[in-house]
Amino acid sequence: MKLHISPVTSVVLRSLAEYFVVTATQAISTHGRFTVALSGGSSPKKLYELLASADFKDQLDWQKVYFFFGDERNVPHTSPDSNYLMAKTALFDPLHINPAQVFAVDTSLPPTEAAAHYTTAVNQHFGNEQARFDLILLGLGDNSHTASLFPYTTVLGAKTADVQAVYVEELKADRITLTAPLINQARAIAFLVFGEDKALAVRHILEDPENIENFPAQLVSPTDGELHWFLDAAAASRLTQQA
Repeated sequence: MKLHISPVTSVVLRSLAEYFVVTATQAISTHGRFTVALSGGSSPKKLYELLASADFKDQLDWQKVYFFFGDERNVPHTSPDSNYLMAKTALFDPLHINPAQVFAVDTSLPPTEAAAHYTTAVNQHFGNEQARFDLILLGLGDNSHTASLFPYTTVLGAKTADVQAVYVEELKADRITLTAPLINQARAIAFLVFGEDKALAVRHILEDPENIENFPAQLVSPTDGELHWFLDAAAASRLTQQA
């Protein structure tokens, strides 16, 4: 695991954008394409806007990038709560990404069917190889959830590398999420976390004793890949060790 702690949010975002470009370029050089699972929420939106900006948009062969989602809310793609719509607005449309390169969760289906359908889409993309994303981007909630792995939910006990539906009682809502085993198969995983309100959750995940039910993001531990945390000083402020 490697910590990247920057003084302010803007530097955190630029650091992760640079890492994104380097990782993608290496993947394209090695096996001809880059497959990434995106995170939803307000924090990654700023990252996607930066990647689509003049500073970064020409640094990557976007025609060889394939986009999946780490999780999705059970809402139409036109909903302002849709992770897909956020990424479409911030990243896909500005970069003129071919829709064939974007794998959205089919939220017109019931959640369980949508999860099964997405598992199939993931496996078909990787063909005869293990489903192994080149990069998975993750955020962290102040309740220590990541993707849609929420405290005290059934999906925390998943043993299969697939996509599952989960009902989140605290939100009274269904979600569709990559399971921890599928996340952990990735070649690289990068958390993007900033703000003092996330500092306690960061400490729970990185320094506290294992307690998966309370701190689900502790599940994230690549089996044979890199793990990076991109933090601002505020989010890292409760860590006892910052190197």
